[in-house]
Amino acid sequence: MSEQITAQEGQPTAALPVPAEPALPAGAAPVVAAPAKDRTGRGRVLRAVARWTVAVLVLGGVGAGTAYGIAGLERTDVPGLATQGDGRWAYPKLSLPALAKDQPRPYTDGNVDEIHYADLRKLLLPAPTGAKPDKKLNGGWVTDDRFAAEYAPDEGDDLRQALDDYAVRHIAARGWTMPDGTRTAVYLLRFDSAGTAESFKDTEIDLGLASGRALAGEPTLEIDADWDSSGEVENTSTYVYGEAKPYGREHTRQAYVVAGDTVALIVQARKGGAAAVPFHQTVILQNQLLG
Repeated sequence: MSEQITAQEGQPTAALPVPAEPALPAGAAPVVAAPAKDRTGRGRVLRAVARWTVAVLVLGGVGAGTAYGIAGLERTDVPGLATQGDGRWAYPKLSLPALAKDQPRPYTDGNVDEIHYADLRKLLLPAPTGAKPDKKLNGGWVTDDRFAAEYAPDEGDDLRQALDDYAVRHIAARGWTMPDGTRTAVYLLRFDSAGTAESFKDTEIDLGLASGRALAGEPTLEIDADWDSSGEVENTSTYVYGEAKPYGREHTRQAYVVAGDTVALIVQARKGGAAAVPFHQTVILQNQLLG
């Protein structure tokens, strides 16, 4: 089975094979995070190192889920992962926005801070076919307060202060609801460098085996054991979580993507159960748009 992708910048159209078995993404030199404020002392640092060692082993070894592996992906080509009858949503064909000649992509030589020079709004994943757009998250800029509203009320003040401390430059967001009731919200936060984005993720979101700051409704989230990371763009990181049973009023899924100077938050929720396949598809496509 193969899917067609549309090449950009003079590249020919090519068929993109899906490998029989997903391969882990090629290794890359880690981003060195900018110095972060020490809020809880050396003990927290040591605990974080231990937690991240375990998290990397777990996330790196998981491969039991639906395979969305992508081989030889060009930086300007993003497959739509069209619906194949397995629950995937029908997203439009995607491509990275064109850049001026003197503006490099985030993972190229000369772009040491891994800056996304494209308009952040153009890097947001579009809604799939059949979706009802969220009027408050319409693909434009949103405020710190709007982003903080995705989290539990007691997280709000601290999170808004963190966004100010880390001087977030822009926040763009898009949301939609599918006919089956699945609600999706995608936020992109741009900082001044990859180091700052990594520091914000480590210190203020505090990801690891747990999902860090609690979302609104305070669902209990754990690492998604069915997540397959083979579709990730090299040099990016994705952290995927799902609500543990018994579910609350809704079943919630959550993911973060860290890509250069940008951190993405993706949340899906549905009463009775949010399906894994379209959630994983959404996370992979947003990851690739940030590549």
